[in-house]
Amino acid sequence: MARVLVVGCGYVGGALAERLVGEGDEVFGLRRDPSALPEGVVRLAGDVAEPGGLGALPDGLDSVVYAVGAKQRDEGAYRRAYLDGLGHVIRILNDEGQNPSRFVFTSSTSVYGQTRGEWLDESSPTHPRGFPGEIMLSAERVLHGSRFPSTVLRLGGIYGPGRTRLIERVRAGEAVTHSEPPAFTNRIHRDDAAGAIAHILALEDPQETYLGVDTEPADSSEVLGWVAEQLGVERAPATEGPPESGRRCSSRALVESGYRFVYPSFREGYAGLMKTRAAGAA
Repeated sequence: MARVLVVGCGYVGGALAERLVGEGDEVFGLRRDPSALPEGVVRLAGDVAEPGGLGALPDGLDSVVYAVGAKQRDEGAYRRAYLDGLGHVIRILNDEGQNPSRFVFTSSTSVYGQTRGEWLDESSPTHPRGFPGEIMLSAERVLHGSRFPSTVLRLGGIYGPGRTRLIERVRAGEAVTHSEPPAFTNRIHRDDAAGAIAHILALEDPQETYLGVDTEPADSSEVLGWVAEQLGVERAPATEGPPESGRRCSSRALVESGYRFVYPSFREGYAGLMKTRAAGAA
């Protein structure tokens, strides 16, 4: 039984914590308000973004997962959550003389700046185009520069239970589609994001970096059209699109490490969400 600390036990972290508890691990979930954490998770209250916002950590930790989300989308909030907060946790672990065998940080594909439909993997150049990617990349470097064995999981757009805005926009006819050329998008279902982290924690010798995206980067218009077809609603008329845009991120390394996606593409993921919603409305 491993002792695992999940820092930022929210949308992805909470699903991970529940999964690890089910596998028999002792899981400590840290968040500002831990009252809603899954059954079986040891609840810890703290705010990594605030100086002095953390007390002593549970001792004898085998693994640490940093899955914090910023309170809002501005540079200050990002810096406090991802850079300052990560630094606080690393400092406390050092001060306490802890030696976790794995430290996983959930980063983002925003560390890449390519926008012409290029295929990218873990070895591709990072050229952030805004503060989110710049701060994430800096946080990655902080973690890799620590004394802890570390792995970064660069997640694409996360969707899943409770995050069905795209489906509702299509249903309401508000989702704009584009004609050619394609605008590529990369996404991952929440359960696969949590599953990939659990998989990395179990690997004997994981890579330093993995891309956490499903196996099929998709043109946004294709996604919207498919959802409209499944809902039986009229597809929004296409408008002229920009030049080929976005990027195609490859999850090949994650798959080759042994991970098997529950939702390998948007089709399986959104089909499950629509089915759940329909059942709930019945």
